[in-house]
Amino acid sequence: MADIKYYDVILRPVVTEKSMNAQAEGKYTFYVHPEANKTQIREAVEKMFAGTKVEKVYTMNLQGKTRRRGFTSGKTAKRKKAIVKLAEGSKEIEIFQGL
Repeated sequence: MADIKYYDVILRPVVTEKSMNAQAEGKYTFYVHPEANKTQIREAVEKMFAGTKVEKVYTMNLQGKTRRRGFTSGKTAKRKKAIVKLAEGSKEIEIFQGL
């Protein structure tokens, strides 16, 4: 297992219609480092976004899609996605405001 620092865990937020609708329930979606576990994701969110308190973390591994260019075929990179549910009294995450 790699030594992953908290600032390397969260790669970028997922901005889709489904993830934006889940924010009303206090759920935020991020692409995370493929080797990060739930504990590391929880620590990273709480350290990077002051005032947030994580209640639960859901993770899923996304396999690469098959792509073709003429006769040659290949696969895109694997990714890991995390849905972070914040606790009731927690502060909201600011990067999603105004989207």
